[in-house]
Amino acid sequence: MADLPTNFEEFAEARKGAFMKVKGFKENGGNLVGVLCSYTPCELIEAAGAVAIGLCGTSNETVPDAEEVLPKNLCPLIKGTYGFAYTEKCPFTYYADFIVGETTCDGKKKMYELLNDLKETYVMQLPQTHDRAWSNSVWREELDLLKAKLEQTYGVEVTDDKLREAVRVRNDYRRALVELYECQLSEPPVMNGVDIMATVAAAGFTFDIKEFTASVSKKVAEAKAAYEAGERKVGTDRKRILLTGCPSAGVMGKVGASIEKNGGVIVAFDDCGGPRTQAALIDPEADDIMQAIADRYLAINCSVMTPNGGRLDNTLELCEKYKVDGVVDIVLTACHTFNVEAELMRQRMEKAGIPYIKIETDYAPNDQGQIDTRIAAFIEML
Repeated sequence: MADLPTNFEEFAEARKGAFMKVKGFKENGGNLVGVLCSYTPCELIEAAGAVAIGLCGTSNETVPDAEEVLPKNLCPLIKGTYGFAYTEKCPFTYYADFIVGETTCDGKKKMYELLNDLKETYVMQLPQTHDRAWSNSVWREELDLLKAKLEQTYGVEVTDDKLREAVRVRNDYRRALVELYECQLSEPPVMNGVDIMATVAAAGFTFDIKEFTASVSKKVAEAKAAYEAGERKVGTDRKRILLTGCPSAGVMGKVGASIEKNGGVIVAFDDCGGPRTQAALIDPEADDIMQAIADRYLAINCSVMTPNGGRLDNTLELCEKYKVDGVVDIVLTACHTFNVEAELMRQRMEKAGIPYIKIETDYAPNDQGQIDTRIAAFIEML
């Protein structure tokens, strides 16, 4: 029987329900691997018969607990991730067989050393450049090592056929998400951006990716049908905003909601969960399926890469495709890579004549008034 944490009775009913759901999944023989980043090759995990589940690091709830161990001047995503493991408040972290991390930023890779004391954490060594020939071979070796780790852990063989099937399932999932994002191409857009982000966020907490893909496709079909029937959830006077920068899930209630209550609507998402990471598919019939998976993931444009011109190019393409009026760049406090790269983003947007604003924040509510004031002024200027 899977044990519950000792502080289980202190949890709210919704969290108790989540704990019981994943507890039942484990007791029925389910295998669970915690993932933390869009560089995680989920196809390998799924080909091994396990579920890749996103971990809860996008809340201020456990940041004070994490600061008992971690520095205060650290990214809230890092502190939140560690804090949920440290306090045993995240059911998915608690019941994960192990966690897969990648050496993206320095803060995360050092935090993993401490996280490993709480839950086994397997760390992939991510090359931090696209423009060296050795990057592909290094990353391919990392995928081979993860494959061996999964086979050893679960006593299975991860065959090419299993990988190809996992690729097909993940491709369907990504197509559904891109179709959801493209609802915002309409003028006015089909729905509010915050609603889209809420749907996407739920993807990280599903045990059945096929079921979730079907639910997204259904949501898109229903929204489009209502739109074609004349329903308009978004006014024609709302300014079209592209959201870029750090992972936005933890601040969607602060920044995203502020945009949409102050005359804007989020039409394009350029963070880790947006089309920048979801649009790229994998050919399931590739001769070397492991290399095809490795190539797909290494091509992701994150600010940890240097140089990272591909991200700037992609953002500008999204601005043109979605006909945006302005760009809001979210930087989480102490995220140095995105914060420095924000200046390159500002320069690119200025050159293209697209209004731009950088919002630096964390998961705490203290700066909500300041954010509202700045965003209201930005949108009014548009």
